[in-house]
Amino acid sequence: MQPLVQMNNISKHFGGVRSLEDVSIDLYPGEVVGLLGHNGAGKSTLIKVLSGAYSADVGQVLIEGKEVKIPTPRAAQDLGIETIYQTLALADNLDVPANIFLGRELLRGGQLDEDGMEVEARKVLERLKVKIPNLKAPVYNFSGGQRQCIAISRAIFFKAKVLIMDEPTAALGMQETAQVNELIMTLKKEGVGIFLISHDMHDIFDLCDRLTVMKGGRVVGSVRTDDVTQDEVLEMIIAGKLPRVLRESA
Repeated sequence: MQPLVQMNNISKHFGGVRSLEDVSIDLYPGEVVGLLGHNGAGKSTLIKVLSGAYSADVGQVLIEGKEVKIPTPRAAQDLGIETIYQTLALADNLDVPANIFLGRELLRGGQLDEDGMEVEARKVLERLKVKIPNLKAPVYNFSGGQRQCIAISRAIFFKAKVLIMDEPTAALGMQETAQVNELIMTLKKEGVGIFLISHDMHDIFDLCDRLTVMKGGRVVGSVRTDDVTQDEVLEMIIAGKLPRVLRESA
């Protein structure tokens, strides 16, 4: 099977600071890859290269086997790459359809097609089994889990092949976390590839097929989640120590 994403030998410097050094990572359809590391490890910089916020100094990005340039976030979206940041980028005073279509509104006769956006919003929410009691209510009325699901639904409506999720359950309670995790598993079944940035080991081991640990702008190692323990992953993050499975294969 061909990877959805291949990032090969990516380097990014800011003056004398090496934020990324020779980083390679890939992602397959229907796969969740966890991206781990302390703050400053390079996770966010790597994801910003893929999402078009930064340009790499060195390296290449391939989408479905084809080398691409991603100079802007809109270019990333055009390639089917959507990013959901911790802030969610929702407009609190607008309703659900307006948020799903924010910046990419449907028009009819030169005016906003509010009825059309509501119909399409309802369809994507039903498809993803997301329950929102009143689509016309401002989103500030909704829980953190519902808001996260609205942001994910927006990405999926615009046919995301690759979804980048930055700490999706960081501010959620147990029930809301379960709701978002169930949605991630639904997307996985639909063939969406997901990069999941998280510090929550339970999320990582519940959701991720593989994980990649970064430290000091470099990749410590990539490994299947089933092949490592939580303690081994913590040693990778803290000390840069390879787990047994990687030491034996070296």
